[in-house]
Amino acid sequence: MQAFRHCGLCVSRSFFQSRTDFLHSEANMAAIRRAAACLNFLRGASTSFCSNRSVRQLRRSTGTSRNQTAAFSVGTGLCALPFAQQAENLSHESLIRRASCLVTDSANTYLSQTTLALVDALTLYTKALHTLIALQKRYLDSIGKLTPAEEDSIWQVLIGQRVEVSDRLDECKRFESNWMNAVNICELSAEAAYSSGAEHASMALKTSLQVAQSKVEDMKKIQLAAEKSLAETKADEIQRMAEYASSIKLQDLEDVPEAYLRED
Repeated sequence: MQAFRHCGLCVSRSFFQSRTDFLHSEANMAAIRRAAACLNFLRGASTSFCSNRSVRQLRRSTGTSRNQTAAFSVGTGLCALPFAQQAENLSHESLIRRASCLVTDSANTYLSQTTLALVDALTLYTKALHTLIALQKRYLDSIGKLTPAEEDSIWQVLIGQRVEVSDRLDECKRFESNWMNAVNICELSAEAAYSSGAEHASMALKTSLQVAQSKVEDMKKIQLAAEKSLAETKADEIQRMAEYASSIKLQDLEDVPEAYLRED
């Protein structure tokens, strides 16, 4: 600091003299040299001070940046692959393939719901058929053994059961229409998924469709067997009723007095 003050005084003193004396004076030239040396000394000191401070800051920032760099490298290592996959999956082909997979999932859900509804409807219809068959057989076995009141009550039960069978059949037809729509949608969805490159989704949907068709076919076989049994029971009923009617007529003829049967 004393050197700085001394240099400052020298410089200021030299500036207050005239320009000619200043240039030709050896003392003034020496003062200039001393001032330049002082300025160089101060510049070097300030540079070294700043450099030491900057080195410490650089060390601190380097340590921090190393930690941040390590954390960033770990984060990028974890996230690089998903981001790359997302970038790759933004193409039109991949988006169409995803959409086709969503369509197959929805179609499979629609198919499973309609199949379950149709199978339940066919099951209830078959049960109603078997109940009607059992009632008709009991009625045929009791023909000629019932009072008019008992026969009338049995006929009321038979009529109610036949109404239930008709309602169950209408329900089966309604659900079968929905199921057929689901089958058509599944076939179209499977074709669309296969053409878009989603072969696994297409094969899975086709497998579900085959399972659903197999279940419905099995239930329809049971339904057809029950309907066949009902038709046989009705044919037996017609025959038994005709026999019963003829026996009643014959009995009435036997009960008529012989006098009424003679010709005049």
